[in-house]
Amino acid sequence: MRFLGNIEAKTDAKGRAFLPAVFRKVLQASGEECLVLRKDVFQKCLVLYPESVWNERLDLLKTQLKPWKQAHQQIFRQIVSEAEVVALDGNGRFLISKRLQKIAEIDQDIQFIGMDNTIEIWSPKNLQETLKPEEDFGIEFENIMNSDDAL
Repeated sequence: MRFLGNIEAKTDAKGRAFLPAVFRKVLQASGEECLVLRKDVFQKCLVLYPESVWNERLDLLKTQLKPWKQAHQQIFRQIVSEAEVVALDGNGRFLISKRLQKIAEIDQDIQFIGMDNTIEIWSPKNLQETLKPEEDFGIEFENIMNSDDAL
């Protein structure tokens, strides 16, 4: 399952957004019906996970955490308590809660970014502040691809 693209959209007055058709097709082809939405760990955006991807990520996280260590328990609690299960309605819309809209600074305009097996939802302002200028991006990309760690 791979989501690709940068798609501009809007939320309605209730905070509902249409999941772009190209992303809905990927979900349908994969047999995914349930989605999980939470704030990104590092950026001021939201991440929409197909349920299977969310479960894989939680399983991976649990392999790294010790259940009887307080700091680890707190990390797990924060990850799962900030997540919300969302479902698409018959029109392909889903609700972004007021809490998550506020955290991600989302008003009416949003941008969906396909990020391989997840979908990010950004306010256009935050996305522009996060993206690197083309020249800086090219230099950093070259450095990564030519490092000893690259394939």
